[in-house]
Amino acid sequence: MKLHVIDTGFFKLDGGAMFGVVPKSIWQKTNPADAGNLCTWAMRSLLIEDGNQLILIDNGIGDKQDDKFLSHYHLHGDATLTGSIRKAGFSENDITDQFLTHLHFDHCGGGVKMIDGKPSLTFPKANYWSNKDHWEWATKPNKREKASFLKENILPMQESGHLKFTEAGSSTFKQFDILYVSGHTDKMMIPKIRYKDKVICYMADLLPSTGHIPLAYVMGYDTRPLITLDEKERFLNEAAENQYILFFQHDPVNECCTVVKTEKGVRLDRTFKLSEIL
Repeated sequence: MKLHVIDTGFFKLDGGAMFGVVPKSIWQKTNPADAGNLCTWAMRSLLIEDGNQLILIDNGIGDKQDDKFLSHYHLHGDATLTGSIRKAGFSENDITDQFLTHLHFDHCGGGVKMIDGKPSLTFPKANYWSNKDHWEWATKPNKREKASFLKENILPMQESGHLKFTEAGSSTFKQFDILYVSGHTDKMMIPKIRYKDKVICYMADLLPSTGHIPLAYVMGYDTRPLITLDEKERFLNEAAENQYILFFQHDPVNECCTVVKTEKGVRLDRTFKLSEIL
């Protein structure tokens, strides 16, 4: 099995929204904001190559939205989804499975593109994986999250016949187990990838960056922040005890880290690139 980092570029979000109740004077030490109080964030996907399977985890924002929408998020950087896949030696037609941690636009938007004004799957031969509970949550969104669940990103998966659902407790993928968490959004999926003698966890929005490791650092975007606190605490204790490698989707600088237990709770241990352990 091989793992490939798939960079899809950077975007910006409000620093206060990303750190919730934590004061700017504290969070800006790890994630400095610009004059508009916006912080830069990565959109980093992961490609699992295993025999005849090519499993892509998440896919970034994409580029099919109009200029007004994209202007809110200040997309920048040279990397693109398809460019990074090709740099890894593959094409869009080679992807067999598109695993989506959740259906917020910055995680699934790249999976659908527009051709002659009509939606088309970016990965035409792939199964697109969600779960029934989250799909229901995303397609009948609450008013708070409605702006994050865009129909043009989501419905073409089902309309094309490529939509598949994982089930809790089942072994849908032999390469990883799935941790289901519901603090950020209902039934977000965290892949825990078994790689040689290691466990590599794709953190999605349970832990956006190293700056979010302390328990109180919970995003304002989370629908159930107290549940996020409990989920983070359980996960971080397990990660420290078992020396999990945390792979960050949104950290603009750090791809991976380990964590360690201290007198103040679980804290950052060391950071490194995924290539350093492969």
